[in-house]
Amino acid sequence: MELFTPDFGLVFWMFVAFAILFIILWKWGWPAIMKGVSERADLIDKGIEYAQSAKLQLDNARDEAAKILEEARRQQADSLREADKMKNQIIDEARDAAHNEARKVMDAAKVSIEQERKQAELQFRNEVSAFALDIAGKVVRGQMQDRKAQAKLVDSLLDEMEKQN
Repeated sequence: MELFTPDFGLVFWMFVAFAILFIILWKWGWPAIMKGVSERADLIDKGIEYAQSAKLQLDNARDEAAKILEEARRQQADSLREADKMKNQIIDEARDAAHNEARKVMDAAKVSIEQERKQAELQFRNEVSAFALDIAGKVVRGQMQDRKAQAKLVDSLLDEMEKQN
């Protein structure tokens, strides 16, 4: 039962031990604990500042990345438009060149056809003339077997020549 009802001496020495311990802790322990807590708080504050700075940098980097992406998309769209213009221009130039070449070929073909037509007409005339001369020669030979007819033909030709001169 002595533990439940301590003596005055026990209480006094416990109080003295507690006071000495309290003074020692107050003098050296408490400042060390407070210094550690203060350093920890400073470290936490620096970590928070670093995190906020990193978040701000990340936000800036995201904004910058979005701007770069938008610029890249715009440049891509410009490049695609320019390529489309160049494609259309090349197609138009090729179409014009093909039309010009076709026109030249058509003109050359027309000239060639016209020359061949004229040559065919000339050949046809020559053949018709040759046939006419053959026919005329045969007719004249048939009519010219008689001396009177030959004299009559020569006289008529001489009369025509005199009229022309």
